[in-house]
Amino acid sequence: MHVIGTAGHVDHGKSTLIAALTGIHPDRLKEEKDREMTIDLGFAWMELPNGEKVGIVDVPGHRDFIENMLAGVGGIDAAIFVVAADEGVMPQTREHLAILDLLQVERGVIALTKTDLVEDEDWLDLVEEDIRSIFNGSSLADAPIVRVSAKNGSGLTELKNTLAITLKDTPHRADLGRPRLPIDRVFTIAGFGTVVTGTLLDGSLRAGDEVVILPAGLKGRVRGLQTHREKEEIAIPGSRTAVNITGVNVDQIQRGDMLAHPRQYGVTKRIDTHFRMVADASSPLRHSSEVKLFIGAAEVVARVRLIGADQLLPGEKGWLQLELRDPIVTVRGDRYILRRPSPGETLGGGQVLDAVPKRRHKRFAPDVLDRMISLEQGTPAELFLQTARGAGIAPLREVIRQTRLEDKQLREALDELLRTGQLFFLESADQRESKDDLIATADTWASMTAQAESEVREFHRMYTLKKGMPREALKSRLKVEQRIFLAAMRRWVQDGRLVELGTLVQMPGFQVSFRPQQKTQIDQLLAQFAGAPYMPPSVKDCQSLVGEEVYHALIEQDILKQVSPDVVFRKEDFDQISDRVIAELQKGGTITVAQFRDQFNTSRKYALAVLEYMDETGVTQRDGDERRLKQL
Repeated sequence: MHVIGTAGHVDHGKSTLIAALTGIHPDRLKEEKDREMTIDLGFAWMELPNGEKVGIVDVPGHRDFIENMLAGVGGIDAAIFVVAADEGVMPQTREHLAILDLLQVERGVIALTKTDLVEDEDWLDLVEEDIRSIFNGSSLADAPIVRVSAKNGSGLTELKNTLAITLKDTPHRADLGRPRLPIDRVFTIAGFGTVVTGTLLDGSLRAGDEVVILPAGLKGRVRGLQTHREKEEIAIPGSRTAVNITGVNVDQIQRGDMLAHPRQYGVTKRIDTHFRMVADASSPLRHSSEVKLFIGAAEVVARVRLIGADQLLPGEKGWLQLELRDPIVTVRGDRYILRRPSPGETLGGGQVLDAVPKRRHKRFAPDVLDRMISLEQGTPAELFLQTARGAGIAPLREVIRQTRLEDKQLREALDELLRTGQLFFLESADQRESKDDLIATADTWASMTAQAESEVREFHRMYTLKKGMPREALKSRLKVEQRIFLAAMRRWVQDGRLVELGTLVQMPGFQVSFRPQQKTQIDQLLAQFAGAPYMPPSVKDCQSLVGEEVYHALIEQDILKQVSPDVVFRKEDFDQISDRVIAELQKGGTITVAQFRDQFNTSRKYALAVLEYMDETGVTQRDGDERRLKQL
């Protein structure tokens, strides 16, 4: 699932285009509709020609609301960049392009809108040439241009097809097993309570999960999940997600807060970053400047500490330590934007290198600058993590061999990844470090767990009267070797993700349930057993009354006990018969088929079937016409 964001100058038709594509007008505020201008974020969704459902974040284009725009573009996979054919490139066209370039949004489509207002093809060609020159050198330099009109519908089908092609090779967001939802909207629904929305990152959310709202640390529980207004049991990374939370009031949450699992993320008031100034900034960025930091959906005032320099000129790059007025939640690799508070201006942006630096750096210390450069290029821990991801679930020895790290680097990287939960030993609860033990990354494990749960859940859906999925069938579906499967099963059972019933596997809480008509038929059948416990209906008669599927479900649930191809008893009746036979053998020593028949007032068919079953199961042994208890 992917999320698309709009971009472009005010009144170039972003919201109108989204309404034409989706049938949903993203302007939800009365003031927006009165002024015919997007002020805050709007949301919509649609299905592309290839069947993929995508979420859409519609952002304001007016310069007065550029900071609202920044709350919506942090989690997008691609952009629809809107340029009106009758006006061409305008100031916010340039500013939005600079922001998307700083955020490294590399996929998008340029929609040349309002083409119905321009009859001159030469003019449209000139506008496209101007767009190409402005976009040249940016992350969207190669974005295709599609001419459209939301008014008469021309080009809309081509735009959808182009979006599908653009997103085709876009990788889906990784499931790292550590979900976080930057909150961009908070509201309440009568009868349900608090609802927050955002683009889910780094992990999946499930109904019933315990969650915290950071930075405040408020505890709650997921009551329900929706994606594109459809109820979901699981929300996956990269999806626009609405989360109904219990235990937290709507007035306790604000845009920019982060929803996460407990104990997986901390808050910070200091971050180390790499930074690039925009080329057309009006003045340099100086040390100790006060700026606005936009990261995820959060906006916070920050103080700039330049590392290795006193100022950065427009177009230059450098390293910053940002001291934040208020705490935020972020991780290494998150991208951000800095703006000058007054007059409002985008200064530049970059990437978080260290979300929790241990100290305030000495600005001109050589080791500090060396560390910044090293962080930008990648740490040993990141190399180890990427190698482990590529290896899947494998012995630690194999991952070490592939990383080719020096011993000290290896030790530090492994310690960091184990401490932060990004890596763990699958076969060991106490995290011992035998190099032969299986090791897994959190995202690899989360993906395998999700697949296992999906396979078992699908089995339950297809075979509603079966108690569980055969273990070997699940192993075959997962396509893993025996050692990995056994270790995984132990962990799933231990964590309560799956339940093991002998050779079967089921989801927690699953119960076979019969339809009302089936229940009626079962009651009728059991009444026949109760009326003649020692001469019950045959297997064929049972299947004729309730059907083969229900019959086998009754066998699997130990309601019925089949002892031969044609003879079946109620389980309680068979147990009572078996106990009496054993008691007789303990007293008299032997029993014959005729004696069994007379004792239970039944026929030879049933007597023989029971005694042969007791022979097969090792309770008795035959000696001529007699049976005696088997000597163990």
